[in-house]
Amino acid sequence: MVSSETYAAVRAQTEALCEPLQTEDYVVSSMVDVSPTKWHLAHTSWFFETFVLRPHAPSYVPLDERYAYLFNSYYVQAGERHCRAQRGLVTRPTVAEVYEYRAHVDASMRALLDGIAGDSAHPAASLVEIGLNHEQQHQELLLTDIKHVFWTNPMRPAYLPRLAESSGNIPAVNWIEVAEGVYRIGHDGEADDAGFAFDNEGPPHRVFSEGFRLASRLVTNAEYLEFVEDGGYEKAPLWLSNGWATVQQRGWKAPIYWDRGPDGWTEFTFAGTRPIDPAEPVCHLSYYEADAFARWAGHRLPTEMEWEIVAATAPVEGRFVEAKSFHPGPADAGADGPQQLYGEVWQWTQSPYVAYPGYSPAPGAIGEYNGKWMSDQWVLRGASCATPQSHARRTYRNFFPSDARWQFAGIRLAKNA
Repeated sequence: MVSSETYAAVRAQTEALCEPLQTEDYVVSSMVDVSPTKWHLAHTSWFFETFVLRPHAPSYVPLDERYAYLFNSYYVQAGERHCRAQRGLVTRPTVAEVYEYRAHVDASMRALLDGIAGDSAHPAASLVEIGLNHEQQHQELLLTDIKHVFWTNPMRPAYLPRLAESSGNIPAVNWIEVAEGVYRIGHDGEADDAGFAFDNEGPPHRVFSEGFRLASRLVTNAEYLEFVEDGGYEKAPLWLSNGWATVQQRGWKAPIYWDRGPDGWTEFTFAGTRPIDPAEPVCHLSYYEADAFARWAGHRLPTEMEWEIVAATAPVEGRFVEAKSFHPGPADAGADGPQQLYGEVWQWTQSPYVAYPGYSPAPGAIGEYNGKWMSDQWVLRGASCATPQSHARRTYRNFFPSDARWQFAGIRLAKNA
């Protein structure tokens, strides 16, 4: 059962991520996939208002009924919605009014949580837990979106002070060998220590895997730069058909935040533009780019079941948002076993985002959370440097379309045994 203290901590973390921003930064949408910071702050409040307070707090009075239209995202059964592509055109409510909206929702949520008093069987309890995990997802989206906004600005402003540079040492790749066999994957909600999971992470089920090998670490900037300088973006045979068409249409030559200048390659980070660090994991890649690199390297991307089979033997550790670097770091040259499974970059898999056997979405609008997106997307596993540590777990199934580049997404290679 979620306590009012846990609720307050998650809500406060969202606002803490906004502290480096100026008011003008809150209102910009730099592309269709990027929502303004102000919208994230309001939408996460709308979620609690719509799914928790309206049905379960009879005395709740909305601050402004128009917000239901403005801050709905994609929940068709929850009512009409404002056009996603026009979120950056909405100057009112102001940033100050959005913070007032958050405070209004928070006051009613505290009263509700105090009234529930730890009753995990209360019908609002599970919705509050979903709402907090939903907010943690938007904390990461808030960061990836504001990074794109800052990159689009010709001034390339910095969100935080200068990042520390790595030692530059790149450990060799070890291949973790896994024998063929039947394995069990997916979140087991009946286990005593199962914890929270979204509905798309289950039911748990058995899978048969052929023998395979998984790379012990992520692909680095240095390795991806070899691909770039070898003409990887100019060789059609390396690319899926739609990927090659996308490269041609959009003029891709390198990862989204890379630039080639007179002094070499640079990368835009939350600390501004700096030379590419060879030892750091390459990030902000689309599925198309990850797949093309894997083919160029003579390997492939793992399936999500392969990733989870290996991750079952490793702790959920890494460089999460709590480190406040908001940037992936290099692998440890002296470590054994799999590294960087969590807390650096999300890792593309070759698995399409589809339902597990026996899956069925929840009834009503809340059932639109995951199930309706099970087409034309690929699964990413792990967690990134923008993910809250409490939000990461072995069974988490992130998903994005093939051309998405603005997320902290990178590459872990696999090959057949």
